Amino acid sequence: MAKGKDTRVRVILECTSCVRNTVNKKSKGIHRYITQKNRYNTSNRLELRKFCPYCYKHTIHGEIKK
Repeated sequence: MAKGKDTRVRVILECTSCVRNTVNKKSKGIHRYITQKNRYNTSNRLELRKFCPYCYKHTIHGEIKK
């Protein structure tokens, strides 16, 4: 049986260098990754260095709200 609060949660990582301040956040140019983290071991926001195909380089991807 599954518990009510799972320890591993899905998070969305978004590229911080190619974010555009438009009304539609899902426009082209914003690259996102979906991953999991342990909510008890990593309680603060997750930031990882990942490859962004729009920037053509490795950039910092930060966790965003769903």
